[in-house]
Amino acid sequence: MTRTYAFDPLPQPVVEPGEFTFAAVGLDHGHIYGMTEGLLGAGATLSQVFDPDPAKVAAFVERFPQAQVAASEQEVLDDPDVRLVASASIASDRAQLGIRVLDAGKDFFADKPAITTLDDLEAARAAVERSRGIFAVYYAERLQSEAAILAGQLIDQGAIGTVVQVASFGPHRIGTGRPDWFYDPAQYGGILCDIGSHNFEQMLHYTGATDGEIVSSTVANYAHGETPGLQDFGDAHVVLDNGATGYVRVDWFTPDGLDAFGDGRTLLLGTEGYIELRKYTDITTGNGGNQVLLVDGDGQFRFDATGKTGYPYFGQLIRDCLDRTETAMTQAHAFKAAELSIVAQQNARVLAG
Repeated sequence: MTRTYAFDPLPQPVVEPGEFTFAAVGLDHGHIYGMTEGLLGAGATLSQVFDPDPAKVAAFVERFPQAQVAASEQEVLDDPDVRLVASASIASDRAQLGIRVLDAGKDFFADKPAITTLDDLEAARAAVERSRGIFAVYYAERLQSEAAILAGQLIDQGAIGTVVQVASFGPHRIGTGRPDWFYDPAQYGGILCDIGSHNFEQMLHYTGATDGEIVSSTVANYAHGETPGLQDFGDAHVVLDNGATGYVRVDWFTPDGLDAFGDGRTLLLGTEGYIELRKYTDITTGNGGNQVLLVDGDGQFRFDATGKTGYPYFGQLIRDCLDRTETAMTQAHAFKAAELSIVAQQNARVLAG
């Protein structure tokens, strides 16, 4: 008998207006807009925004006019109504901002990479222990991808048995007009720490692993000699603590002919089948992104996840902040993904550039 696979119910707002208030501090990366939209969609109330750049603040307020402009970071930290601070500041600044937020008695939600050095990771762990707060990380390529969310649901339903390998590919388009910090590895963290962090998180999530060893990693600047600080390629091989393995390849070589910022794909190998995620595009077809391809013992299946799963992480995060639980993502998981990213980056063999 052929299995029948089902979608989980679409998530709904988890709080009433005014019940959970958050602020945005640090607008250096456009991911702050997706973070904000996700929280608002789950019922949160946006109260304040702060960034030292008035142009960034003006653009944010144009999109979210309900946000009141704060005069300083400290004004936000002193506001007793703010429960959570969301930030997409310069990557190397996120950990220390998060520590200040936690020490002010609030929870923190950082864009990835939330942490770029092992010293900052240990300081963040200590701040969480000290404050009992939440240091959440926006690993958007799983948390805000309906294809990735559906894959998790299918795995939970036993669709492919035990996951034994995650091979994850994260090509990006470099585009134009990037800020100076984007080309400074001390600020963006390096390619494996930066965009690779999405992939390390997915390895842990889909396999259920809690730790891993970086067996090998490489980085290179193959084609951007005019910006020597940029790494345009990176890959890594990981052995996880439950015996599964992971492979990640990330790069900045998306050609102009692609209809998306990158052809992000993930291959999930299980003991009883496999899943391929075509997250952002399905090249040469009109299918669009969010395509989930499944092969099991009964046949071959294609699912279009668009509009089918929503983004349950945001509501779960809000409830975790209110209820002091860990349903969205455990703190250990968020930090372990960051640790693997940092170690892979630090230990990487430089192939070019």
